[in-house]
Amino acid sequence: MKIHEAIGFIDSGVGGLTVVKEALRQLPNERLIYLGDTARCPYGPRPAEQVIEFTWEMTNFLLEKNIKMLVIACNTATAVALEEIKAKLDIPVVGVIMPGTRAALKATKNSRIGIIGTVGTIKSRAYEEALLSKAPKTFVSSLACPKFVPIVESNEFHSSVAKKVVSETLNPLQLKNLDTLVLGCTHYPLLRPLIQNVMGDQVKLIDSGAETVSEVSMLLDYFDIANTPQHHNEPNEFYTTGSAKMFHSIANDWLDIEVLNVEQVRLSTKTCGGR
Repeated sequence: MKIHEAIGFIDSGVGGLTVVKEALRQLPNERLIYLGDTARCPYGPRPAEQVIEFTWEMTNFLLEKNIKMLVIACNTATAVALEEIKAKLDIPVVGVIMPGTRAALKATKNSRIGIIGTVGTIKSRAYEEALLSKAPKTFVSSLACPKFVPIVESNEFHSSVAKKVVSETLNPLQLKNLDTLVLGCTHYPLLRPLIQNVMGDQVKLIDSGAETVSEVSMLLDYFDIANTPQHHNEPNEFYTTGSAKMFHSIANDWLDIEVLNVEQVRLSTKTCGGR
């Protein structure tokens, strides 16, 4: 039985905390272990092979914690590394792209869907291909937003600079007659009010990370590894490869809970289970 073990979450930085926030709401009995590779964030501009290498390093770190499920809470890593990691692990592995795709198709009324993401995610065409494989007549407009992640990672997502950058970046999408926009990076929900303001209330925003937690919940039940209340007596764990202080500040602000401890760690290429 794996009910005592935790669900592991990995991300290029703090963005995956948007997934953790939803997990805390939907899965209150589960213990969560999170690792954000903030020292090497963003992943979006990096070559795919390097993203795969970094994703394995994070995965191996969490495997040593005996996790029962892995959530790749990063769209860039999901796009290039999910299938390889899924094939090599004997625990369930969940990415953020397919859940976001399904939610977008469910939400759209005019079959005109926008995707915003990192350069890596957009370049991979993972969302576009997933959408068109399920609904070939869908109009898909994709836009890379390389300035969004640095704004979030530097804890500037409430600033006037953020407002200006979001407005200027999303300008090309405003004439596309979209009714649905997928936030194809787990950092982007922290910019959600600004994105909604630019796109207008008529555009439904899809949080791919939040949709992923519904899939995690289903898999916990399917594999019969869900915790019950009496089993959840150990604290959640948070790790970062960057500044623990900065991570702690953003986590406390975003999660609406007191994050007691954030530990800075170094990742190794020589831990168990890797490539």
